[in-house]
Amino acid sequence: MAGGVGSRFWPVSRIEHPKQFIDFFGIGKTLIQSTYDRFLKICPPENIFIVTNEIYIDKVKSQLPDLPDNQILAEPIMRNTAPCIAYGSMKIAEINPDATIVVAPSDHTISNLDAFIAAIEQSLKAAKENDCLITLGIKPSRPDTGYGYIQYVETTLPTDPQINKVKIFTEKPNLELAKSFLQSGDFLWNAGIFIWSAKAINDAFSKHLPDMYDIFHLGASLYNTPEEKAFIGNAYLQCTNISIDFAIMEKADNVYVLPTDFGWSDLGTWASIYEMAEKDYVGNAVIPSEQVMMFNSSNCMVNVPEDKLVILQGLHDYIVVESNNTLLICPRSEEQSVKQIVADVKSNFGQKFI
Repeated sequence: MAGGVGSRFWPVSRIEHPKQFIDFFGIGKTLIQSTYDRFLKICPPENIFIVTNEIYIDKVKSQLPDLPDNQILAEPIMRNTAPCIAYGSMKIAEINPDATIVVAPSDHTISNLDAFIAAIEQSLKAAKENDCLITLGIKPSRPDTGYGYIQYVETTLPTDPQINKVKIFTEKPNLELAKSFLQSGDFLWNAGIFIWSAKAINDAFSKHLPDMYDIFHLGASLYNTPEEKAFIGNAYLQCTNISIDFAIMEKADNVYVLPTDFGWSDLGTWASIYEMAEKDYVGNAVIPSEQVMMFNSSNCMVNVPEDKLVILQGLHDYIVVESNNTLLICPRSEEQSVKQIVADVKSNFGQKFI
């Protein structure tokens, strides 16, 4: 999935150039390129499909030049993750009705690749053997208010005692609730990575979101043909804007989770970049660092253009980000406000800075 805007990374992430197409860490690869390379270790390239908004098709082709056009699925409008997954799953089912599918965002980072591959392969095997919907849950290391959580019970899949039945999905909690989740020991971070058979997910759409199922199923004979694009253009106009969590995962009774840990971050906020970036001896993370000078400053996240000279004096625990003639200076403790800041900027200045 590569169709999001990443507004919480504004002003670096913009509508015309969102975060999945950005190399945040200066490693020579963007997030979508890293995700693509990761999955090449799990399946052949012909089995990788990218679902993105049609305005990003050229960016996908530019950054993933080996990917054929028929493996890039263009969404005509943004409608959240449920339509995206319904479209991809039904298209894949027409190619191979017995397929097992991994659904993954394009903008996550994984530091332990071997553990990630093992978790995916374990889940693929379980999804093939059982009529179930599997999600990966990350064992929490701290009471984080930026993630959704999954609570699980002791019941497990018949074929895999490590994969537990899900009790409940919960939205991002406040700090006190996040602390209680951590203490209880049966809550996991919701990584938004799903594994299921084509049949299981399409059956789930038919049962829990029948209107959307009917919309996409109507074009079954058109998938993988020249008529697919026109059909999808009309289909999306009929779709509600809804996430896969609300549409399916919170309603289905065959949802399971694999508790795991592979150095995951959803890179949802500047805090997640700060956490993963290299820091100096007083906790400053500066990307790039060639022309940034820090005096009596600590624990700051700085991301500025390479040709910009930046001097910080007496600044502690701040985010300083500049991109495209826009400068953001914000306390790290208030970074969850960035999304609202973007909305206010749009209200005052229109799309110019968005």
